[in-house]
Amino acid sequence: MSVTACSGGGADDGADYPTENIEVIVPFSAGGPTDTVTRLVADPMGAELGQQMVVQNVEGAGGTIGAGEASRARPDGYTLLLHHIGMSTAPALYENLPYDPQADFAPVGLVAEVPMTIISRNDLGPTTMDELATYIQQNQSTITYANAGVGSASQLCGLLLERALGVDFQEVPYDGAGPAIADVVGGQVDFMCDQTTNTSGQIRGGEVTAYAVTTPERLESLPDLQTTAEAGLPDLELSIWHGLYAPAETPEAVISKLEGALQTALADEAVANSFSDLGATVPAAEDQTPDGLAARLAEQTTLWGEVISEPVG
Repeated sequence: MSVTACSGGGADDGADYPTENIEVIVPFSAGGPTDTVTRLVADPMGAELGQQMVVQNVEGAGGTIGAGEASRARPDGYTLLLHHIGMSTAPALYENLPYDPQADFAPVGLVAEVPMTIISRNDLGPTTMDELATYIQQNQSTITYANAGVGSASQLCGLLLERALGVDFQEVPYDGAGPAIADVVGGQVDFMCDQTTNTSGQIRGGEVTAYAVTTPERLESLPDLQTTAEAGLPDLELSIWHGLYAPAETPEAVISKLEGALQTALADEAVANSFSDLGATVPAAEDQTPDGLAARLAEQTTLWGEVISEPVG
């Protein structure tokens, strides 16, 4: 597998990069969790590189349309992809995936770690995670679970929740996390599990009932929200990681500049504070690298391949 190109000399070796704006493809809708993370790092990265980083939302098919477009882009550093854990689940979810997440991309670095929260419409009834678990088990044929589509973080969390509870509830897929949570708030669907970057505002504003966070420790931004382990569901632990990629064969000099800009952005206090407000965390320094992201992608691809193929119950 080649994640970066050979660093030969000449006009295409990336020595002068960048000389124009850089497009960052987000394979999900504007306003969703991955879009939020991308926009938080795009401006400081662009400032470090001396060119604007322009976010382009190319949504559809669980992120595979945008990722496929990025994989076919010219490997010059002017088209990037910022994708979440779906890069590791797509091979197991899609039989004819038009790209190889490991072979067709050059990792730049891990961008963010984002926990999930389990929430419901305010008038569902249960007020604790234990009560919700019982309610789901007793009403699995009628309760409705919103997700942002195949391969989305909310679908993956729902999959783990089904396995933890030994149920098979009714899923309602949407084209993005934004409309999914809007219908939970509006009472059109019963509950969902989604990233804190998409739910923190609604939780603080009292627009939804919140039950648990899918991390080992409670969040500073939502200190009253118990963990799934505290709620008796230790197997329901999930952090949604986001990574930055370039097309395979992008020059090493370009990858190196992007890596440095990403690390500068993640070291920015304003970025760290914004992440913290949303319940997200800045990855460890060793993960903010091509090797760190490549290792995470490989490990998670194996893990989710096993989870997705395992029957519920």
